[in-house]
Amino acid sequence: MFYMFAAVLIVMFLASAIRVLREYERGVIFRLGRLIKTKGPGLIILIPVIDKMVKVSLRLVTMDVPSQDVITKDNVSVKVNAVVYFRVMDPDKAVVEVENYLFATSQLAQTTLRSVCGQMELDELLSEREKINTRLQSILDHHTDPWGIKVTTVEVKHIDLPQEMQRAMARQAEAERERRAKVINAEGEYQAANRLAEAAAIISRHPEALQLRYLQTLREISSESNSTTLFPIPIDLLKPFLAKGEKGE
Repeated sequence: MFYMFAAVLIVMFLASAIRVLREYERGVIFRLGRLIKTKGPGLIILIPVIDKMVKVSLRLVTMDVPSQDVITKDNVSVKVNAVVYFRVMDPDKAVVEVENYLFATSQLAQTTLRSVCGQMELDELLSEREKINTRLQSILDHHTDPWGIKVTTVEVKHIDLPQEMQRAMARQAEAERERRAKVINAEGEYQAANRLAEAAAIISRHPEALQLRYLQTLREISSESNSTTLFPIPIDLLKPFLAKGEKGE
């Protein structure tokens, strides 16, 4: 009976004393309430009743930041959400310095997202996404460093605009496209006018070029499918008649 009781005690001792930690886990050991050290991975032996262990994962954590109501610098109300990637670098600080590092990081990410986005105008918020991500990452990493946490990346996922603002931006984009089209059309007209002026100057210096252009125009017209028959008459044949008409006047 004694041996059986002893065997039960040994089994209970081993069950409460032996822990196995995975490769990505670390155990923060407290002995009588005092921090001893961090152990792991592998087989860990604890003193029952005296030692307590808190497991901490060193894997990269992906945290979704819920949509935050933000009023931008130019007084536009938007909803912004983001995602934060971080990992525990110092398990001792993550357990001792903050009560719940996951909850604390989540709350800090939400307040920082509202603060940073509220300091920017809507155009900056939409066009300078990379700048916002870098700034958010820098602020979060600075504040979580005392907790033994490294924030590696912050990405703004979506910016939800009010329907009125979306329609206004659509009208603005349409007006911008129309402006560009008019500018391009005017530029084309300007270039065409310059070319015509240059052509007129060349023809004035070389009158035979007008005759060649006349024949080319007749050729282009004759190539079309129509029933009109054209007989080109050299302009030189009409010069004597024009001269007589001028003398008669």
